[in-house]
Amino acid sequence: MNPTHDQISTVLSNIGFPSLNAIQEETLEKSRAAKNILILSQTGSGKTFAFLLPLFLNLDPNAKHIQALILAPSRELAIQIEDVWRSMRTNLKVLTCYGGHSISTEKKSLTEAPAVLIGTPGRICDHISRGTIDLSMVEQFVVDEYDKCLEFGFDDQISYINEAFRCLEKVTLVSATEHKEFPPYLDFDQPEIINHLAFAEDPSITFWKFPVRNQNKFERLFDLLCTFQGELSIVFCNFREATESVCSYLQENGYDAIVYHGGMEQDERERALIKFRNGSFHTLICTDLGSRGLDIPEIQHVVHFQFPQSEEAFIHRNGRTARMKANGSSYLFLNPDERSPDYLKVPREEFKLPREMNAPVESPWITLYFSGGKKDKINKIDIVGFLGQKGGLSKEDIGLITVQDFSSYVAVKRKNIRDLLAKIRPEKIKGKKLKIDVSK
Repeated sequence: MNPTHDQISTVLSNIGFPSLNAIQEETLEKSRAAKNILILSQTGSGKTFAFLLPLFLNLDPNAKHIQALILAPSRELAIQIEDVWRSMRTNLKVLTCYGGHSISTEKKSLTEAPAVLIGTPGRICDHISRGTIDLSMVEQFVVDEYDKCLEFGFDDQISYINEAFRCLEKVTLVSATEHKEFPPYLDFDQPEIINHLAFAEDPSITFWKFPVRNQNKFERLFDLLCTFQGELSIVFCNFREATESVCSYLQENGYDAIVYHGGMEQDERERALIKFRNGSFHTLICTDLGSRGLDIPEIQHVVHFQFPQSEEAFIHRNGRTARMKANGSSYLFLNPDERSPDYLKVPREEFKLPREMNAPVESPWITLYFSGGKKDKINKIDIVGFLGQKGGLSKEDIGLITVQDFSSYVAVKRKNIRDLLAKIRPEKIKGKKLKIDVSK
């Protein structure tokens, strides 16, 4: 076995994959010689690992400069790419930069150049203009969700970033839609195309019509969500104000839901997604901000409390369910007094509420906040050990752990939460006394 084969085997073991899938195999093979690569694939196909693996294999562990730059159109996607990279356990430094994140913290981290820099276009441009990053030695450039980057108007920013390169050898674009032409500044002639869009299976979604009237719309939503009995669901609204109103109504009536929209502060949005992913909340109430870029594969139900203006937005909403070959359901709130969108094909089957309604199901999980993270040299293993030794928790009592720069969030079983807090609050983790509380 050659060293590359050993490296691949080690990374696969670290990330927990038994083998490479088709898109990962093809990307790895074609990246050996190709200068330009276009990956066409839907979300959930393993595309992130597909472009990260060959990128890793081309890095020099002894280099002291930024070797690879990965752009993503949203903060959430940038963070997800970093999470996949960290799960590979490469021992190479990675840094993620995005708006809403402390730029002073990023500047401090950049004093020692990461091997891999991940970021949103705006924040990377900001660092270039401040002179806090040097991209002149970057050899690999990846733009994930390139189609969304163009849709969001990042073309000028990507061009500005491209001007900072001096040693670029490989460009990889990842997209969910096919492109005929590419901006000339990218020097993206005759790319090696890896097209798996044709292989994407149609999602197995059952569509239900759900009649409502304006005067009972909130009540009907509450009753519908109660029938899900704790299965994960997303409720889509068109406006921030609507998400807040819906969430407030549900909470006032004893149903735990959490809101997510673009008007929230970045740390609020991140906390909302953390709590939804780890199961502390069963339902996310959001605008179309939540229709793309969120990696939550277990969502069983999508509810259209309000219909979007475009068919494309409607399709992306439904794409949140029935991922990774799972089944899902989509519920269409139909008001006979309102005109339905022209794109809508109303299903024949009507969802009937049971005669005896279920009470809301409380999540068995709750999220703990720790006031320490990566910059305090705290990792997931430290937290598991701390909760086991000082809190007396078993592995079954500990759920998803998210470690950020200066904070960490841990899902723990809700039972006996007061006793747990009383045990662990006085204790130190890695010699540090941290604030520990239920996450707000």
